[in-house]
Amino acid sequence: MAKKFIVQVLKYGIVGVLNTLLTAITIWLIMHFIFNVKGDEEASSVAISTSNIIGYIVGLINSFVWNRSWTFQSNKNWKIDFLKFIIAFLICYIPQLLFVMLLNNYANISALQFSFLSHNYIVTSAYICQLIGIVFYTILNFLCNKYYTFKK
Repeated sequence: MAKKFIVQVLKYGIVGVLNTLLTAITIWLIMHFIFNVKGDEEASSVAISTSNIIGYIVGLINSFVWNRSWTFQSNKNWKIDFLKFIIAFLICYIPQLLFVMLLNNYANISALQFSFLSHNYIVTSAYICQLIGIVFYTILNFLCNKYYTFKK
């Protein structure tokens, strides 16, 4: 039992890392190219929430496919699994979005500036809040999927 749990945690971690990259890149692309959030400027609530929602929808679909088939190897009806997956997603996502909005509005997080290969980069405080929210969501979502969505 413990070995199976560890294997699932590792698989979920691999899917999670790839999914986190996909979600984070989607959020960044939307914030950067659609809402033009650059440098250390303030991001609007619309930019934060819209990019977050779209990023998580992309991640939700990717995560369902990989976790259902590979991590938890469910052979139940995919429609029932998907409905439970959506419920688990909402249980985890709504507090995550509120957490990100609170961090962005009340935590005094400074932008990070760094250089790489002769280029200067700035990671905005709004994006740092998004990344913190991803970690919060990931832990909670594994537990919901393990013990609710794909429970055997």
